[in-house]
Amino acid sequence: MEETKIRSTVREAYGAIAEGKAQGKSCCSSNSCETGEFALSIGYCEDELKLVPDGANLGLSCGNPTAFAKLKEGEVVLDLGSGAGFDCFIAARKIGLAGTVIGVDMTPAMIEKARLNAAKGSFSNVEFRLGEIENLPVADNCVDVVISNCVINLSTDKARVFREIHRVLKPGGRISVSDMALLRQLPESIRQNVDAYVGCVAGAVLVDEYKKLVEEAGFGSVAATISGGSACCRPDTPDPMGRAMQEGVEEGTSLEDYVVSVYVEGRK
Repeated sequence: MEETKIRSTVREAYGAIAEGKAQGKSCCSSNSCETGEFALSIGYCEDELKLVPDGANLGLSCGNPTAFAKLKEGEVVLDLGSGAGFDCFIAARKIGLAGTVIGVDMTPAMIEKARLNAAKGSFSNVEFRLGEIENLPVADNCVDVVISNCVINLSTDKARVFREIHRVLKPGGRISVSDMALLRQLPESIRQNVDAYVGCVAGAVLVDEYKKLVEEAGFGSVAATISGGSACCRPDTPDPMGRAMQEGVEEGTSLEDYVVSVYVEGRK
């Protein structure tokens, strides 16, 4: 698939999600995902869900990066692909008013929605910037922690993303990323399916390759831990796109045999 087409399609699709126009068209736009029950199932707790304004949880998560980031009072946190601000708002409460959270997203509708949510929740220590994660609108060596949730798989240049993360982190800074990765290569029909790319499947790389990308960007103490599967990868998924992808896998297998959620950490 052509990189420019992928980028524009992803931006358009997530813009539609932000505007509430994508129901039933994506693994990331199901009502079942936009609930506290789904968030609890992938690692969030009730107390965290109480911290976020209504409308911030769009069900775009595949884990809880803030749970593993060991956030401290006063830290500067950067969230890649911040969406409507869900993880930013959780992080903001953990770092306190002495800290800062910066959310970066390439979708104007998401940035607008996140800023409205920040105003609604009176979050004075959170800001949202329009930009691409391959070209972060953030200065060198100014961030303590980079988090991201089910987003880096969508980039067509993941190596550049991790180089950018390394650039903006302070010496000793760390990453805490939840993302989708592969246990085995996907069939070609799924790899070339743009809807599967938008659904955080076709753009995923093998777990070992993911770890290598982080290491090659200059990070140490890198670990990639499998944390679970994806709701739309289950054989009994009600999601229409998930069902379509299930039909593309080898006989006797399911999408769960290919795609997993991983937690990735490392230090500059």
